[in-house]
Amino acid sequence: MVRVQRRMPVAVRLLTYLRPHWPAVLLAYVCLAGSVAFAILVPLLHRWVIDVGIAQRDREMLALLALLIVAAAAARSLFTYGQSYLSEYLSQHVAFALRNDLYQKIQSLSFSFHDRAQTGQLMSRTTVDVEVARQFLGVSTLRFAHTVAMFVFVSGVMVHLNWELALLTFLTLPLVTGRTIYVSRKLRPMWRQVQEQTGQYSNVLQENLAGIRVVKVFGREQEQHRKFQEANWAVRELSLAANRISAFNQPLMVFLLNMTTALILWYGGRHVIQDGLTLGTVVAFVEFRTQLAIPVRMLGMIINVIARASGAAERIFEVLDTQSEVQERPDAVELRDVRGHVRFEGVSFSYDKKLPVIRDIDIDAKPGETVALMGGIGSGKSTVVNLLPRFYDVTEGRITIDGVDIRDVTLESLRRHVGVVLQDAFLFNGTIRDNLAYGVPDATQEQIEEAARAARIHDFIVGLPDGYDTWVGERGITLSGGQKQRVAIARVLLRDPKILVLDDSTSNVDMETEYLIQQALQEVMKGRTTFVIAQRLRTVRDADQILVLKDGRIVERGRHEELIARDGIYRRIYDVQLRDQEEVARSQLGATAAAGS
Repeated sequence: MVRVQRRMPVAVRLLTYLRPHWPAVLLAYVCLAGSVAFAILVPLLHRWVIDVGIAQRDREMLALLALLIVAAAAARSLFTYGQSYLSEYLSQHVAFALRNDLYQKIQSLSFSFHDRAQTGQLMSRTTVDVEVARQFLGVSTLRFAHTVAMFVFVSGVMVHLNWELALLTFLTLPLVTGRTIYVSRKLRPMWRQVQEQTGQYSNVLQENLAGIRVVKVFGREQEQHRKFQEANWAVRELSLAANRISAFNQPLMVFLLNMTTALILWYGGRHVIQDGLTLGTVVAFVEFRTQLAIPVRMLGMIINVIARASGAAERIFEVLDTQSEVQERPDAVELRDVRGHVRFEGVSFSYDKKLPVIRDIDIDAKPGETVALMGGIGSGKSTVVNLLPRFYDVTEGRITIDGVDIRDVTLESLRRHVGVVLQDAFLFNGTIRDNLAYGVPDATQEQIEEAARAARIHDFIVGLPDGYDTWVGERGITLSGGQKQRVAIARVLLRDPKILVLDDSTSNVDMETEYLIQQALQEVMKGRTTFVIAQRLRTVRDADQILVLKDGRIVERGRHEELIARDGIYRRIYDVQLRDQEEVARSQLGATAAAGS
């Protein structure tokens, strides 16, 4: 299905979103037909008023025709209302569906897509581009059909009344058509550039708002304003360039149509004087010319909207057609009764399919074991743990849980059993309770408090004025780094996963807070397989396995005492980073003992 859609012109593909609403589409076209019919009837009634009612001095006929004109105008207004409302109804429903599809698609794409994508561009496609597409659908569903119907039927009536006057009316049409085609070809790439630049402008705005505190700390407000102004100015210039063409096009068409009016009055007036062409026919022709001008002028606007929509639709469908690098197999099964035996078998991974980030990783973590990963920046620690919940897929080898390849199970069940505390503890704009229960929306207050106690955050929460109902602000800005980290840990513990991944989850807390968390986690980790990335001694000293990575490979493995004795990379990490922590811990323990005595 996707392949067929990709071959469609993007504007046509947008129209496929109208299929679920075909009854409304059908009713809209009924209203359109009524609107066109009564619009054509009014000039004919004016002709009869002049040629029959006035010319023949028939007062009864004049009164009847006047009433018919009022009735026709009322009917036309009613049908036009239905046409306008249904057009908006359809376009809003399609916009709703497009936004939903985009959001769902963005949510389903793997980490690799989000590593490359710019947030501002995605927001622009979901808002600005969808709005442009909505305007197009409002135009294309009815206005374009209305334009064509008016042109065809008005032209037919004109030919029937007097083919010579009709021919004069049509003289300017080749010029109008040629100009329309030229403008369409010119505007489409220009509006595509406008949409792209709007996305860039949105990206600069989003980045600036997200990093406003860093901007203020370094006093870079003026520099950020310059960047925003440049992106904003580019949108202005590109939009003006496109609208300059449109602005010139519309008056040109009006001028050509007014030339046609002059020709009708000159030629028709001569025939009224010379050979009996009725005055009512000439008046009707002038009105029909006006009606014909509406679709011709609308055509320019419609071409402009279609040109913009084509660029917007291309950007929308670029996202919708993106295939996630992490795909769930059609025959994937649910992961059940997990014991937590995790194995990495010859695992390699590359972000760009060229340069491996990790190579030949072998890990055998038995149920309940704790595996600590150590290494310098860029050694591949985070990449290893990100492969376990399939944020990325391995390039070579496989990962199994209880002997089952994780690519053979559903993503939902896999991530339900693998709890991840990311290095960046992100909290949503809401209450502390909302954030704690994010993974288990139906959790009871008792369960929430139990998880909070395990993460040593309960006492802090109940000390707040609103307790668990305290609002944490956007990205949890009202909490400290350690507090956010403990909320994030509690959020994962509430799901009670069999496998835990702690990606440097104690890096943002002080030693006292870390000690409290470790106390809690010692109990929580029982019966759970845990992968830990950390730079703190307490995190790795009691691990069942310590894996030391360098350049994407495991270069050392063993327990703390074993690796210290080998005098290798781990010993050097210990001497540089961990020995001071051990001495501080001993001094704190000594101080506590002295105080107790």
